[in-house]
Amino acid sequence: MTVEIDPNNTSRAAAFDLWSKAPNPMVTVTKTFDVTSIVKTSRKKRLKFNMLMCFCIGKAAVSVKEFYILPVGDKLIKYDTIAVNTIVKNKNGDINSCDIPFSHDLDTFNSDYLKYTSMCIDNCSDHDLSEDNMVIGTSAIVSTYLDSIVNAYSSVFNNPFITCGKFRKKFFRFYLPVSFQFHHAQMDGLQAGLFLENLQTEINNIRKA
Repeated sequence: MTVEIDPNNTSRAAAFDLWSKAPNPMVTVTKTFDVTSIVKTSRKKRLKFNMLMCFCIGKAAVSVKEFYILPVGDKLIKYDTIAVNTIVKNKNGDINSCDIPFSHDLDTFNSDYLKYTSMCIDNCSDHDLSEDNMVIGTSAIVSTYLDSIVNAYSSVFNNPFITCGKFRKKFFRFYLPVSFQFHHAQMDGLQAGLFLENLQTEINNIRKA
């Protein structure tokens, strides 16, 4: 369920007034994560690395209340639920966008991930949940190692977006540089930093999920 809310009745009032009509209201921050726990869990349980990363992203976001609001046009929209998006390569070699509803239960999230990504691959079509969910975008460019990605702002897509390349091995640990882009009317650096700290915690704890 979504509802339009008055920015003046939220903690984002000043930020919304300042950034909602800015030419480029997006902020990009980068951080390198230790993803050793995800790599080991992926190999031990035969689960997709990207699925586990998306699960950790969703779990890190749900405890930050700003992830449940989003500037859409000249409105501020409040959502009840969150979804995590991933980009998949379909059977024709092109790409499609796939939204997966976030669940705190890893088995449920994995089942939905496999079902919806397979559907996008086979049907060569997108799976869109943005009407009812605040969607966190993700994209992994696994053909190369990347230090950072800065997305162009289109004024259409305001959602938070996470991008990365291949993870790197150093001695017995694995590391992944990640770029996180967010709309400044949605959150400030304080909330973005909290999310990134949460994300490392969730990655570390993935073997307990």
